[in-house]
Amino acid sequence: VGSVQKIINAAKIIKKRSEEGNQVIVVVSAMAGETNDLIKKSNQISKSFDRSELDVLMSSGEQISSSLLSGAIIELGIKARSWMGWQLPIITDGNHTSSQIINIKTKEILNFISNKGVAVIAGFQGISTENRITTLGRGGSDLSAVAVAKFFETDSCEIYTDVEGVLTTDPSIHEKAKKIDKISYEEMLEMASLGAKVMQPHSIQDATLNRIDVDLKS
Repeated sequence: VGSVQKIINAAKIIKKRSEEGNQVIVVVSAMAGETNDLIKKSNQISKSFDRSELDVLMSSGEQISSSLLSGAIIELGIKARSWMGWQLPIITDGNHTSSQIINIKTKEILNFISNKGVAVIAGFQGISTENRITTLGRGGSDLSAVAVAKFFETDSCEIYTDVEGVLTTDPSIHEKAKKIDKISYEEMLEMASLGAKVMQPHSIQDATLNRIDVDLKS
């Protein structure tokens, strides 16, 4: 969802998946550069900006993209609506800027998708038991997607990225990077821990623990 055009492209993929007869739940990240821009603003106020307020600030990027994507899906003639983490709610442990998801309430979204609606959830965010907005660490939308797959017991978990999939090395550095068709949780975790940015390490750990197959697509 790096740009408005990419959001429209994503909406077209979602429409296709929906028209194939799937019940679809979408998790979105912020648009390109949005989170970094918000952090830059907080640094202009204080280098030790309050972490709980930083979560409120950083989570706003996903609110924008979830609304734009929902609007793009509706424009294509498909019923859709957005949910913020606090609206479901997605309950987290309250560790600001690097929370873990404890539970996701599923009833409202299950009702919506059973009536041919596409649910769009803002990734990277949740709410603590103290009723404060929390975020899941950089790349946390991957973690949100895996958690949604877990709590909704989905048939598949598809993560769309701006590269072909998992490659042997960084294609911007090595032009001979090759696509890997299938990779184990352990190998993927090792790659992510060493700096591969395709998926967040915590999301891979969660997928491993819950044996969730993750399909990475362009």
